[in-house]
Amino acid sequence: MSSRPADGPFTAVLFLSFGGPERAEDVLPFLENVTRGRGVPRERLEEVAQHYYHFGGASPINALNRDMIDSLRAALARRGRELPIYFGNRNWEPYVEDAVEQMYRDGHRRILVFTTSAWGGYSGSNQYHEDIARSVAALSERVPGSADDPVVLRKLPHYWSEPAFLDAQADAVRRARAALPDPDGPMRLVFTAHSIPVRADRAVGDGLYSRQVAQACEAVAQRLAANEITEYDQVWQSRSGPPEVPWLDPDIADHLEELVTRGIGQVVVAPIGFVSDHLEVVWDLDNEVAELTAKLGLGYSRADTVGTDPRFIEMAADIVDRYADGSGDLAAPGCGDNGAGD
Repeated sequence: MSSRPADGPFTAVLFLSFGGPERAEDVLPFLENVTRGRGVPRERLEEVAQHYYHFGGASPINALNRDMIDSLRAALARRGRELPIYFGNRNWEPYVEDAVEQMYRDGHRRILVFTTSAWGGYSGSNQYHEDIARSVAALSERVPGSADDPVVLRKLPHYWSEPAFLDAQADAVRRARAALPDPDGPMRLVFTAHSIPVRADRAVGDGLYSRQVAQACEAVAQRLAANEITEYDQVWQSRSGPPEVPWLDPDIADHLEELVTRGIGQVVVAPIGFVSDHLEVVWDLDNEVAELTAKLGLGYSRADTVGTDPRFIEMAADIVDRYADGSGDLAAPGCGDNGAGD
């Protein structure tokens, strides 16, 4: 029977993300990975692939993650935490299974996992636990004897309510407002996050994901009250799947059209649900929404995502610091539960 690694400090960090293609020839295989088992028609995959081809066949996500990893490594070093950071993805290279195997071969047995989702729910949290468990199962097949010398991976907590995350979001809105055609004029703030099926949202924590997004929007709006940004809306984007399946709404495009009928002349759209400018931000917001607002005659400015803000990196370093010494560790071998509701 395998034994649990001795309690003690964690020796490395796994930076775990969704993944994305970096070459045109990888786009369809990547989309097949993402949708495997869902019965998505080939023609739908080819339609979505055009979004990637618009950017040369590459999603920005891997490059953005590498930039964040470099910044996080430097932030930890400034604190005296010389922890190596490995990069792994759910759906494309570098795969999480390969990253965990390399970490194991490099001698790491206690590993902290930072994910690029701030939220709870299935895809934002539970599925990352599944990724971790899958990588541990793969390790036992790839490395003889690893079952007798097991590894602990501990997923770090959600960070949607971290003050630094919320402060960075608020400042991004302020900068976006300054970029409006009439920065001193009336405007409407619209927060957006990735939609999911209503049934999926209710299945985990009775709407945990949508409730956290709503609470984060309210907290950011409170920070903006001094800037006379007191009213806001919270909408959803990037839905897919058959139209008969209810998803979280309102959809951002429908909502912007409705705002115009109410006489709204300018909007700031804040992609609070996304850590960085990956494809669903740059395509949905910087292309489709930008084209729609131009057609509607609606002044439009899109707020930055927080991955470019140094406070976000310092926040990630803070979270690693809280757990790096292993105090209060509740993780089971293989797939950690941080005891903080993630």
